[in-house]
Order: sequence, then C-alpha cells, then structure tokens
Amino acid sequence: MPGLTIGDTIPNIEADSTHGRIKLYDFIGDGWVIIFSHPGDFTPVCTTELGKMAAYTEEFTKRGVKLLGLSCDDVQSHNEWIKDIEAYTPGCKVTYPILADPKREFIKMLNMVDPDEKDSEGNQLPSRALHIVGPDKKVKLSFLYPASTGRNMDEVVRVLESLQRASKHKIATPANWKPGDPVVISPSVSNDQAKEMFPQGYKSANLPSKKDYLRFTNVD
Repeated sequence: MPGLTIGDTIPNIEADSTHGRIKLYDFIGDGWVIIFSHPGDFTPVCTTELGKMAAYTEEFTKRGVKLLGLSCDDVQSHNEWIKDIEAYTPGCKVTYPILADPKREFIKMLNMVDPDEKDSEGNQLPSRALHIVGPDKKVKLSFLYPASTGRNMDEVVRVLESLQRASKHKIATPANWKPGDPVVISPSVSNDQAKEMFPQGYKSANLPSKKDYLRFTNVD
C-alpha cells in the first residue's frame, strides 16, 4: 500500500474539528493516539462505529490513548451527525474530536483514501482506515477495511495492548493472544538476558528441532 504506513512519521497536519482547530503533534503530545477515518457523515456503518468508539472511550483513556476521528464533511455536519451517533448509542457521549476535511487534503496525507469509493461528484472518499500512533509520532499499526465492513473495537483494544507491552519489553504476542495470556520473548534476547529481563521466569516450548526459540513469559 503506497503512502503512509507502519514505521512512518505521521505528518503534522492542522485542521478544524468539532473541538476547534487542532495541530496533530500538539494533540498527540507524549501519548498514544488512534486516528480513524470514515467514508462520510450520516452513513450507517460509520454511525455504529463512532458510537462504539464513544462506548470504548474509557478503555482507551485508561491506556493513555486519545481518539481522533476524520471525515470529509465540515464541522457543522459533524456536529449534527454526533446527535444521531449519541441517540443510536444511548448513554455514550462523543467526547473525542472529529476532524473536517472537505477538500480531501488530509485523507491523502494520512493514506486514508479509498481506491474505489467516490461521492456523487466523483470525489475520492476516505477508506475505513485506522492508524495507531505512538508517542514518537510514528505509525505503529494500520487497519484498512472496505466500506462494507465495520471495525471491531475489541480487536483495536487487543492490538493496542500488544503494542504497548512490546514498547516496554522485548516481547511479541502470539496468535490469538489476549491481555493476560503469556507473551513470547524476542529471538534477539539470549537465555542469560531473558533471566535478567524476566525475573518472573519463562518456559520454553519442547519442539522437535530442540531449538530454544519459543519462550513464553508473562508481563503487565
């Protein structure tokens, strides 16, 4: 996929939003941010997604993560749309900002353009994209979904937990991992180093190759 991708520094865009003018680097600060785009305001799947983001806001806040939406409509449209989102998701408030991008400038800079979807005038629309950005302003993970498929917020939380653990420890998370499960120690860590780094201990899988590379431990 051309354009902005994992490991790239996100551009310091400045845009109007439902919370006023936002400079992206100032917004990120020294924390984590999830930037997520939507094909358009007042569309069915997007309405359910932003409602779920609102419902999960506390989960993200506990992990030191800010949320930032993006759609190609203007701020006035966003504010009207928020009323529908909150009505559809009772008890949840959209407390995160939604950027306006009526000229389709930012979706191109952030590599959030859908290659196929266009509006009635032939203009490009945002894909159902999501970037998790770290404190160093680099993209740590990207999701790209077609307009027909809504995102799973439990999976967003899961991968965020994985990324944050891997940023603190020399570990990776295995297939189907979820918070609380054992993680694997990086192959770059020797057994002697592993004993120092992981005083809680680790267990190696007994494999036919007898190679001691699949080592499990637990970290917070």
